[in-house]
Amino acid sequence: MTKRHKADIWSIVSIILFLLFMVFLIYPLFGIMKQSVIGSDGSFSFSQFKKFFSQKYYTNTISNSIKVTLAVTLCSLLVGIPMSYFYSFYKLKLSKLIFTISILCCMSAPFLGAYSWILLLGRSGVITSFFKNTFGINIGNIYGFGGILLVQTLKFFPLVFIYMNGAFKNIDNSLMEASANMGCTGIKRLFTVVLSLVMPTVLAASLLVFMRAFADFGTPVVIGEGYMTFPVLIYREFVNENGADFGFASAISVIAIIVTALVFLLQKWATRKFSYSINSLHPVEKKEAKGIGGVLMHIYCYAVCIIAFLPQVYIIYLSFRKTNAAGTIFLDGFSLGSYKAAMNRLLMRSMTNTIKLGVLALIIIIAVAIMIAYLTVRRKNLLNDTIDTFSMIPYIMPGVVIGIALLTAFGKKPFKLTGTFTIMLLAVVIRRLPYTIRSATATLAQIPMSIEEASISLGASKFKTLTRITVPMMSNGIMSGAILSWVAILTEVSSAIILYNNKSITMTISAYVAISRGNDGMAAAFAAILTVMTIISLLIFLKVSKSEDIKL
Repeated sequence: MTKRHKADIWSIVSIILFLLFMVFLIYPLFGIMKQSVIGSDGSFSFSQFKKFFSQKYYTNTISNSIKVTLAVTLCSLLVGIPMSYFYSFYKLKLSKLIFTISILCCMSAPFLGAYSWILLLGRSGVITSFFKNTFGINIGNIYGFGGILLVQTLKFFPLVFIYMNGAFKNIDNSLMEASANMGCTGIKRLFTVVLSLVMPTVLAASLLVFMRAFADFGTPVVIGEGYMTFPVLIYREFVNENGADFGFASAISVIAIIVTALVFLLQKWATRKFSYSINSLHPVEKKEAKGIGGVLMHIYCYAVCIIAFLPQVYIIYLSFRKTNAAGTIFLDGFSLGSYKAAMNRLLMRSMTNTIKLGVLALIIIIAVAIMIAYLTVRRKNLLNDTIDTFSMIPYIMPGVVIGIALLTAFGKKPFKLTGTFTIMLLAVVIRRLPYTIRSATATLAQIPMSIEEASISLGASKFKTLTRITVPMMSNGIMSGAILSWVAILTEVSSAIILYNNKSITMTISAYVAISRGNDGMAAAFAAILTVMTIISLLIFLKVSKSEDIKL
């Protein structure tokens, strides 16, 4: 009877999780789909979709998003794979610093990088003005397709770098020696042997970059100007100055979900096609980076890190520069004026909300991730597989879509959560849950079931075995996913921009509002504090975990 009771507890957990996903994810998404097929007269209609596909201005946003996202994915691979190859196969000086900077680059808020690059390469940017005033050369500006490509590539190439590090570690050294004996070395070996062995990881990294770039709202809205992308179009239609068009914004959201879902399924098919396992009985030993080749490797890695990390350093520097009274022009000299201005503009409230939101969301995310990981790995059935599928839906959805879905579902009576801290918490939990679930699931799958069976046979209950044995053994995977969820929460903007008000405002929203109002000094102060918070979080994680196996 006791055994039956214990088994029923997990069944109850499954039912509760299923109902929570139905209420807070499926119901809001159903609301968007319902809204997208309701005409102006309240009847069933595809008029919103006809409006989208009948006007070139709207359909161009699909091609714009896909073109820039594919370009970003390709460039991220071209930058990240060679860097990871050098890092994994050769002893580079300051290799830990290269790894740390790469992590820091990919974890910052995307729109802050865009804003910093505007100050560097905009029409009146420091670098632009230097070339124009010194050499009389007009190097153009950073706005549009080129700017989005530059900013997102520097933001997302570390994802490829980190993913490939893990894959390269799994290559058996005997394969490398065999290829060398056959005269296949250097670049030829990279393309004919190494990349063939790690193709599933290349495809996984490509999907990750594609999804992140496609869903990115902050970079295109700050730097895109006339180059309109999908997430920006959805947001602008939702907050249109002439009146929000919920139906049309919902229809565009549905199209965005379909596009990303198709890409996700295509990647899954490609991964299965190229799927095979590698057993690294003899891990690759790093060689000394000698000669001209070694010099070029070091120059390449250092140059990429410096360029990618430059915006974060520059934004901190600008936060201490003097500005005029309006904060719109930087002057000679240094002061704390921008921080004082930020203090008068909800800085403390923004910091408090950000930390409170992050801590509460992380507690919920870790608890739910552990339960879902246990259910999907140890208690496989149709219901638990459905829960696992539901948990991955936010992975392929732009944040703006999640924000609109929650606002549509819970923005009116009887819920009336518009502008509340609760709806912000719901958004970040839903959006960032997949990171920790995937990481925890992958870790639990590697823990033999026999360990838990041994604990139970020695008299420990299933719950005690879970909390005292299984969860501690999952700690690295949980921590890895949790730190990524934490940093993503700190830098969340795309869903928050739909849901916030002055009471629930966060650091990223405060920075975005200051940028949109042209107050560069205050924006730099908010951005600098947010950057430092992100850096501290990641450095603590790297110090505690002492690991480079980060599950992104």
